[in-house]
Amino acid sequence: MKAKAEEASTTTVLQFGVIGAGCWGPHLIRNISEIPGAQLRAVADLSTERLQALRLRYPATHLTRDYRDVLTAGIDAVVIATPVKTHYPLAREALRAGKHVLIEKPFTRRSSEALDLTRLADQEGLVLMVGHTFEYNPAVVALRDLVQRGDIGEVLYLDAARLNLGQFRPDVNVLWDLAPHDISIMNYILGTEPTHVSARGSTCIHPTMHDVAYLELRYPNGVLGHVHVSWLEPAKVRRFTVVGDEKMVVYNDVVLEEKLRIYDKGVSKTPSSGNVADCQLTYHYGGVSIPPVPSGEPLKIELMHFIDCIRSGTRPQSDGWSGLRVIKVLEAADKSLRHGGTRKKIHDSAALEVIKGQAPVRPRVTATEEALA
Repeated sequence: MKAKAEEASTTTVLQFGVIGAGCWGPHLIRNISEIPGAQLRAVADLSTERLQALRLRYPATHLTRDYRDVLTAGIDAVVIATPVKTHYPLAREALRAGKHVLIEKPFTRRSSEALDLTRLADQEGLVLMVGHTFEYNPAVVALRDLVQRGDIGEVLYLDAARLNLGQFRPDVNVLWDLAPHDISIMNYILGTEPTHVSARGSTCIHPTMHDVAYLELRYPNGVLGHVHVSWLEPAKVRRFTVVGDEKMVVYNDVVLEEKLRIYDKGVSKTPSSGNVADCQLTYHYGGVSIPPVPSGEPLKIELMHFIDCIRSGTRPQSDGWSGLRVIKVLEAADKSLRHGGTRKKIHDSAALEVIKGQAPVRPRVTATEEALA
């Protein structure tokens, strides 16, 4: 990675290509064009209408229906925002062509593909990053800091709800579409990954495509993670709760202000006799505090972190290994979903240490990146 980074000095303008200008692509294109030190060189998409719309806003950018034109357009890095079934072949071809790669979630369709891309990027000395955008959300970063400092005590469980009416996708079910966000947030906040997962769901609209799902993730030290995802809800919900043995925190991504609320509430128990089961419960009702959260668009912070990693040759926060961990959870959850919700082992504690040993500690997003975004 260092060898390639030496070619991209801090003064060189990095040339970017984007493959995929559908739902998420325009947001990526806009942010790349706005970041100092980055130039949008080429965009590929199969839709002529999308390309025509982009031509009005980005007349200096090469627009094409052939992704290979992007890889040969003199770019340094490519961002892939296409259907998940194309992620692996496109990313592999880009890495083989010597390009740094940022690939949107879900990383790949199989963990074997994620592992192959991660190892290939390391072998080629290239930056491979997965678009787990919420890890770059200032509110999620602040939430992680609260948990890691022990401000809410020991974590008992986490609960996430990501609900809306649509958008239905033809290529993946609701599990693969929405759950990567909350799995990556939980892994990021706790600093570890689950060992077991189970999932149940419903196929309300399409007989073979789950549109509602409930996941239960078992983390080390008995911490439970619960995720509810749905394409069939009347109101948009993006809520994430962390319950500690001293305090509780709610992150609400839908509201414009006061996204984090810390509740000084809890329950404690004291034995009233020699029998452990015979105890008295004490309820604590304190106030609610709202910590300050820096402003900044998460996607722009993410892209700036990608650029910084290219320049410095450092490993991204949401690197290929991080993406692999999320894909392994999704694979196991998908199996559980198809087998009546049976609990599936992802890996044991010993395997966790092996995985951690394979990937160096990931750097945090710098304060400069947050401030510039």
